[in-house]
Amino acid sequence: MGTQAGPGGADRPPRVVIADDQALVRTGFGMILTADGIDVVGEATDGEEAVAAVRRTLPDVVLMDIRMPGMDGLEATRRLLGPDGGTPGPGAPRVVILTTYDLDQYVYAALAAGASGFLLKDVTPEHLAAAVRLVRSGDALLAPSITRRLVERFATRDDHAARLHRDLSALTPRELEVLESLARGHSNAELAARFRLSEATVKTHVARILAKLQLRDRAQAVIAAYETGLITPGSRQPPPAP
Repeated sequence: MGTQAGPGGADRPPRVVIADDQALVRTGFGMILTADGIDVVGEATDGEEAVAAVRRTLPDVVLMDIRMPGMDGLEATRRLLGPDGGTPGPGAPRVVILTTYDLDQYVYAALAAGASGFLLKDVTPEHLAAAVRLVRSGDALLAPSITRRLVERFATRDDHAARLHRDLSALTPRELEVLESLARGHSNAELAARFRLSEATVKTHVARILAKLQLRDRAQAVIAAYETGLITPGSRQPPPAP
């Protein structure tokens, strides 16, 4: 899923902008990524600089600190990806939120605005580089247990959210079951075992769910499942239909 930003395609190194008000974070992350063959094409100290850097350099991925002076990372994400976190236009980058706290209401808001995942700032060098490549490929960066707790703490069901994420009646009964399980943090392998399907079939179901609901990745699907009331915080998952 997703659109490659900037010139070229998947055969070139990912292009990254790092937005953080701490020089040590920008320098450290830049060195790690450069050593791993990833091109750091811009840096920013606040959200306004981040938006300008993205428009100037057309990166694939933005590493966005959520808490910065002036325009914060949440507002910058909204400006880059649109107000409702829908499918991005051509050239839109993937945004990964940088945070010190795994359960942060601003991280949840950024995911709802279209961010493809989040990383704690104490991430290992190997995980940082792998995360950039993962979201560049079009996948979402989700630690299932943390993401589920994050969404359950901050998600609310309301008519506005339901409108943003379209009508779930467009989904088949099986797609609804897959979306519910996906939103609880299950991997493709776990979904395949649960529904007695091949992983290829699961991927097809997920792709159709994203297309029908006009969502960009699994992170957005998790948000949609909670905000439209398909599942509610603390609810237990029913057994799969025969």
